Amino acid sequence: MRTGEPLPAVEDVLAALATGLWHWDTARGRVTADAEAARLLGLPARPVTLTEAEVRARLHPVDWNEITGVVQLAVAEGTLAEVRIRIMDERGHVIRVVRSRSKPSFDPERRAYELTGTLQEVAEPTPGTPAGRRAVTGDWRRSREAFLLDAGRALAEARSTEEVLRVAAGLSMPGFSPDGLAVFGVEGDRLTIIGHHGQEPGAEGPFAHMALDTDYPAAEVVRTGRAVYLSSPEQYRSRYPLTWPLAEGFQRRSWAFLPLTVAGRPMGAWMAAFAYPVAFTPDERSVLTTVARMLAQALSRAGAAETQRELTEGLQRSMLPVLGPDIPGMSIAARYVPTGGGLQVGGDWYDMIPLPRGRFALVIGDVQGHDVRAAGLMGQLRIALRAYASEGHRPDAVLSRASRFFHDITNSGDDPGDLRFATCYYAEVDPATGTLESARAGHLDPVVRMADGTALIRATTGGLPLGIDPDCDYPTTRLALEPGDTLMLCTDGLVETGGHDLHTGWQRLRVVLEQHEGDLEELADALVQAVHGPSSHYTTGPLADRREDDIAVLLLCRDDEGCGCGDSPVARTPVRRTMLSVAQAEPERIATARQHLRDLLHDWPDEEQRDSAVLLLSEMLTNVLVHTDADALLVAEVTGAPGERRIRVEVTDTGDDLPHRRRPGRWRPPGGA
Repeated sequence: MRTGEPLPAVEDVLAALATGLWHWDTARGRVTADAEAARLLGLPARPVTLTEAEVRARLHPVDWNEITGVVQLAVAEGTLAEVRIRIMDERGHVIRVVRSRSKPSFDPERRAYELTGTLQEVAEPTPGTPAGRRAVTGDWRRSREAFLLDAGRALAEARSTEEVLRVAAGLSMPGFSPDGLAVFGVEGDRLTIIGHHGQEPGAEGPFAHMALDTDYPAAEVVRTGRAVYLSSPEQYRSRYPLTWPLAEGFQRRSWAFLPLTVAGRPMGAWMAAFAYPVAFTPDERSVLTTVARMLAQALSRAGAAETQRELTEGLQRSMLPVLGPDIPGMSIAARYVPTGGGLQVGGDWYDMIPLPRGRFALVIGDVQGHDVRAAGLMGQLRIALRAYASEGHRPDAVLSRASRFFHDITNSGDDPGDLRFATCYYAEVDPATGTLESARAGHLDPVVRMADGTALIRATTGGLPLGIDPDCDYPTTRLALEPGDTLMLCTDGLVETGGHDLHTGWQRLRVVLEQHEGDLEELADALVQAVHGPSSHYTTGPLADRREDDIAVLLLCRDDEGCGCGDSPVARTPVRRTMLSVAQAEPERIATARQHLRDLLHDWPDEEQRDSAVLLLSEMLTNVLVHTDADALLVAEVTGAPGERRIRVEVTDTGDDLPHRRRPGRWRPPGGA
């Protein structure tokens, strides 16, 4: 160029350098490109104005998302926005890679970004050549995307603050990995150390509880919400001379302090320290910023989850009772395992209620649902049951009053479609005799494990679940525990968890009940472990991580030497006994009685004798129902040691009249005139 000639236009110079100019106003949603920029975008080489959608269609989808993050980062740090972009053709193939550099600004009134920048093609190695193979193997973009994907997945799966910190400490960033990490939190006007890695234990002491107005990078990051990058010790010393002596002893060469921001508010800071110099290029800053955002979200989720767990654990502990003092002649154990979903608050509960004259009541129930409303209804119902029991009502009256109360509170809510019901089993226990007077409202029947280990479901009469019919009756059933017998009450979560129905779930539990050797506490743990792994309960252990349904288990053992649940000095010959009543209106319970007898004789050596006994029982029960107007009562017992056992089956009726043949005109249906 000759002296005195005018300088060429900027556009001409850039065109000679194969560099295009572009302008982007996010408020208008328009991108203006000169001829060279249009050519690099795969368009005809002439100036053009495009919509954001038209530009986005020319770019790789991943790169478009990266552009928005880089622009926000550049505005926050007051730096250039630099990013590599893959240009696509109409068939979705990459035609070239370009580098964009721009200086973005943000207008807070319009809440929009405005950028003016350059576009220049990046030379890529020819595919198939050694250089091309090396580029494919060590491609920075692929390794960065893979790292961010893995890091995001790992941080998203972390459930506690400790897990989040462990994941952060194990992150290996592409091309530059820190050897020291620290996560700072904020309490009032001071920094706190949430966790650190790569430093000796106790090294965090000088940095803990540091005032936010301290001349320290992490404090500045929290105050301003902007990252601080220190590429050398000299830069650290010149910018933060007061706190440099604290950092000097760690022998690091570069530091990055980034804000941990959630919902636009800094909740802390993250420090990444390097043992070697790091220039903190735009690509490296972009990776660090992305990790900081994911880390902030993970810490926020973990903190909220831990607060929620503490709240729900306290709520459940306050609702679940303490089993109280020891009862002479009886041993009690209980477990409660909440569901793992939602708030881990549900409607299952158990209770033990002291009654006059040394007696007590056992209650177990399940309010429909696994939410806060279910837990609230459960708490109200439990209080009502305790009140009715303390008034001295019998089991049938307690459940009748509870059903009316529950119907009233569930039908008086703001949501008429959110009607609930509750199942319940209530038993009044006399420790001196081992007898139980019980009533059942749609709940599972109790199970008795006899002294010799045989476990049977004890069928009891019952009524509808609480809250369905406020006028429903709840007939009572009497059970008797022999010395060494153990009563098990549970909710359906113990039986049906794991895809089981009531039948297969019971068979699974029966194996545990009959084969377990140990005390009552160990049996309670074994029952929970049989369903889904190690026991988790509030009474003696931590909260379970994942459950399908709430579980409540209540065990009651009448003590006897050798039964594993007491210390009685008297040893007795084990006796198997079952009792069952069959009402005139319930002839279908004959099948239940047959099954009871089969269960009682499950290890009887002679199958023909067992079948004969079941047949004779069926005949006797049928005779009572056909030839009397009274209910039938079955008492069956097996005595003696193996090889010397005897069976006794007794069927009686409760009427005083002699048996007689009924005639059609004399039969009266239940409730008939």
